[in-house]
Amino acid sequence: MKRTRFTNGRVYVDGRFQDTDLLVEDGRIAGFSGKADETVDLEGRLLVPGFLDLHTHGGDGVDVNAATAEDLAKIGRFFARNGTTGWLCSILTDTEEQTLWCIGQARVAMAAPVTGAQLMGIHLEGPFLSTEYKGAMPEHLLQKGNTALFRKYQDAAGGAVRYMTVSPEVEGVVDMIGELSGHVTIAIGHSGADYETACAAIDKGAACCTHTFNAMGLFHQHRPGIMGAVLERPVMCEAICDGRHLHPGSVRMLLACKGYDRVVAVTDSIQAAGLPDGHYKLGVNDVVVEDGDAKLASNGVRAGSTLTTGQALKNLVNFTGESVEKVLPLLTVNPARLIGMDYRKGSIAPGKDADLAVLDDKLNVTATYVAGQCVFAAQE
Repeated sequence: MKRTRFTNGRVYVDGRFQDTDLLVEDGRIAGFSGKADETVDLEGRLLVPGFLDLHTHGGDGVDVNAATAEDLAKIGRFFARNGTTGWLCSILTDTEEQTLWCIGQARVAMAAPVTGAQLMGIHLEGPFLSTEYKGAMPEHLLQKGNTALFRKYQDAAGGAVRYMTVSPEVEGVVDMIGELSGHVTIAIGHSGADYETACAAIDKGAACCTHTFNAMGLFHQHRPGIMGAVLERPVMCEAICDGRHLHPGSVRMLLACKGYDRVVAVTDSIQAAGLPDGHYKLGVNDVVVEDGDAKLASNGVRAGSTLTTGQALKNLVNFTGESVEKVLPLLTVNPARLIGMDYRKGSIAPGKDADLAVLDDKLNVTATYVAGQCVFAAQE
């Protein structure tokens, strides 16, 4: 039984920073005082819950749709350098064969010893999506709602598909949402659904909107559409806070509409994250990154991002003018709550996993801990 005390820092507890020690025992948070076998001196830095990224297609040269289990571990190590302690691998719409292969690799990676951010499960982005708002989805692989196919994927994953994006207007999808609600967290997106159809999807159990405002029908005062539905109804909303997918004013408007407890910051990053401009892949797509902006080589449509969670935190503080205390839930407890893992993840409280990030006074990540083990430490 190993006991570690974090001391001489400010710990984010119950929505604010407190001058307290933190005691970790066997990978879990044990409390805020007590004897320890070792001490970590925070040297006045901030200790916060590790960031959770529910929507990402890769980073550090690895594309999820082509990633082996070891490749997924490499992504996890890259994410840990940016304060991420848990993530879902987002499998872009692909062939059934390739999707099952990706699921198999994810299962192997989830069972392996953790060397970086923990792979918590799988996000399926498709294939039950609209052709009109397909974004980077290969159109010939999109299909109507198919509960049996989802169950095949979920069985192959051993229940590890925690999150799925669907388009409500696609034939059979609203009924599929009703059948699967409670078995997987469902988000609606890549969609031009009208207001009534989007509301029907929410009534059936859809709990979130994928990359809100992007790849979806826009609001009109006479035809509020899917955007009006997700802003009005009590669902959560993803936000890509890279300054490209959303203008800072759009981020502020989303937070004003939804509140800070119903927005989930995601990166939607691709394999180019952490790397220079150049040519990359996103699933079957060729992508060109210029000035950090990723776009399809074929038509210039934006294709994911090069954002990291650490940069997203800084951007949120800059975009909103709010304190780090105010915006942290978008990267921590909100994503945990969305996928039903807030009983273990997303906050610092006794009994929860000791998944932690250390931030300096400029909000740079200087260390990351998963289950109490240091998986990243910046060089002085």
